[in-house]
Amino acid sequence: MYRSIRSAALAALLFSGASAAQAAGDTAKPTVVLVHGAFADSSGWNGVIERLESDGYPVIAAANPLRSVAGDAESVASVVRSIPGRVILVGHSYGGIVITEAAKGNANVQALVYVAGFLPDTGESALTLSVKFPGSTLGDALAPVGLPDGGTDLYIQPGKFHDQFAADVPEDQATLMAATQRPVTQDALSQPARAATWKSLPTYVIYGAEDRNIPAATMRFMADRAHARKTVAIANGSHALMVSHPGEVAELIESAATER
Repeated sequence: MYRSIRSAALAALLFSGASAAQAAGDTAKPTVVLVHGAFADSSGWNGVIERLESDGYPVIAAANPLRSVAGDAESVASVVRSIPGRVILVGHSYGGIVITEAAKGNANVQALVYVAGFLPDTGESALTLSVKFPGSTLGDALAPVGLPDGGTDLYIQPGKFHDQFAADVPEDQATLMAATQRPVTQDALSQPARAATWKSLPTYVIYGAEDRNIPAATMRFMADRAHARKTVAIANGSHALMVSHPGEVAELIESAATER
């Protein structure tokens, strides 16, 4: 009799502990995974990271290889799979295509946030979307570099970087960004997306009205098509919103994290 009571009490205690742990996991803030795009690196997220971490969000700025859509997406997906709780995926520029694919099959992804980022439908690429509406001047600013395998890396010419990529960022900071930019392969920008997870996941969009990489008309089109829960247009904003407007970017990410 005593043994039965003790066993029942132990089972109740274990069940209570498991329930409490599950409840804590359900209420814990999701991890924010930030994915940079072409001509940038993870340091561009520093201002956003500071704000998110001060509000208690765990943050990972994932390195984007910028080599191919499928390979880049799998690299980010492996980071997502390593996280036990909920995840908010955030992508800038070409990183938008990467998070769209990386979310496929990862049930812990709660929402997608696009920061001046592409929201591709299946079969669309960064290249096809960037010229869907007039306004992009990126093509004339690029500097191609041949690779040993016959491919091509693309950089933005340092002298054009400030006006092209980060017009609302102080010139000295834009000069540093130009020097540390990471190239993307021409193939990666041309490769079509194989998934459109924004069709099934809550989606949030922020973009600059003066973006010279992805025209504002293209961003509006993609946000409207995705029925984004919230779309923010930054007046006079450039392509480098995570650097020039980290507060607004962090605020939108936190909206995605708190809305159910």
